[in-house]
Amino acid sequence: MIVAKFGGTSVADAAAIRRTADIIHGRLDRRPVVVVSALAGTTNVLLGAAEQSAAGHLVAAIAQIEALRERHLGVVAELLGEGADAQDIAAEESMLFDELAHLAEALSVLGHVTPRSLDAIASIGEQLSAPIVAAAFARHGIDAALVDARRVLITDASFGRATPRADAIAAAAREHLAPLVRDGRVPVLGGFMGSTSDGVTTTLGRGGSDYSAALLGAALEAEAIEIWTDVDGMLTADPRVVAGAQLIEHIRFDEAAELASFGAKVLHPNTIAPAVRQGIPVWVFNSRRPAGKGTRITFDAPRVAVRAIAGKGNVVIVKVRSPRMLATPGALRAIFEVFERNRTSVDVVATSEVSVSLTVDDADHLDAVVAELAELGDVSVERGRGIVALVGAGLGECSPAMAKALAAVGEVRLHMLSLSATGINLTLILDDEQVAPVMQRLHETFFGSGA
Repeated sequence: MIVAKFGGTSVADAAAIRRTADIIHGRLDRRPVVVVSALAGTTNVLLGAAEQSAAGHLVAAIAQIEALRERHLGVVAELLGEGADAQDIAAEESMLFDELAHLAEALSVLGHVTPRSLDAIASIGEQLSAPIVAAAFARHGIDAALVDARRVLITDASFGRATPRADAIAAAAREHLAPLVRDGRVPVLGGFMGSTSDGVTTTLGRGGSDYSAALLGAALEAEAIEIWTDVDGMLTADPRVVAGAQLIEHIRFDEAAELASFGAKVLHPNTIAPAVRQGIPVWVFNSRRPAGKGTRITFDAPRVAVRAIAGKGNVVIVKVRSPRMLATPGALRAIFEVFERNRTSVDVVATSEVSVSLTVDDADHLDAVVAELAELGDVSVERGRGIVALVGAGLGECSPAMAKALAAVGEVRLHMLSLSATGINLTLILDDEQVAPVMQRLHETFFGSGA
């Protein structure tokens, strides 16, 4: 079997859902399990309505909810017409919107949101989209079976970014999904959401629908995991930055994970992990051009020095300096424990005998981090930085490639420079405004104009 995940743009409206149905109809011989995101933009509206409600702007929040209701019911009408099945789906959708309005009212009374309440609201987007897609599939002659993802995606109670429980997911997938597939049916689930063992709704974090698909693919030992989105696949650079970005037809798992971590938006970074553990190939396709080649992600893609270039801005450098660190066992551990306690991930690290420099791109808890680090040494913070990364499995073995990269950077000031332990990426930390021009020069150096 295969697991096929369709992102928000692939189910954005009636026309997009019809394209999705056509794609699945052409894959019935591969016994697909389908994971869908919320209709494009829905999750942002839901979270915005929650924040407005908690801030006392209930009327504005209800107006947003009603606009979403009208949009979803319009899609139902366009796809299904006015028959009994359309009326049933419309009634179910309206019940969810009524529930959403009640949640908004409760938040307006409480005056604040909690991670648990945000998960309950954010998950409604997929609860709305999955029944519409399943009904559309049925209209296209597909024997679709709607499955509540919360019965299968079992997680812990870390609301907002729950951790999946792989063994529980595997058992639930065998119970709720495998029999449907054996009977020739097509299970349809909402991505992004799950539940605790007690049945409390959780979410996997933004981009979690990709993660859901990979978790289900691993649990079902699928032949392949397909990610359907609005781009042709993974590219040699962000096309919004580099006009000549080229399609990568075959890429290694580790390279794809690095690109995702350093800013490539096609895949959620965690998508790779469950597939890697099972050796399941991941494909990225464009739902608007389903005949395209796409990108295949496997273990055995050829090793090249530079596969692609990624970049991201809004990076913060944190520097800790203390003579006490010199030859002191446990100094680095003490620093990293500060970041762990404050739930702040570190990207790039450079060390000397008496100092450590680190980058973070989530500065929500930075004040608390700096306060604790000040007890260990002198701390400085540099904002307005960016990261450019060259990624390639053969990069560490190719000194000429690294020399070409530094030559292309020219006189741009580098605040940090790091070659990963595995030699798969060369990371440059520079001023935020230099990210785009440096990416363009590096792409021209290694890939030409792409014209």
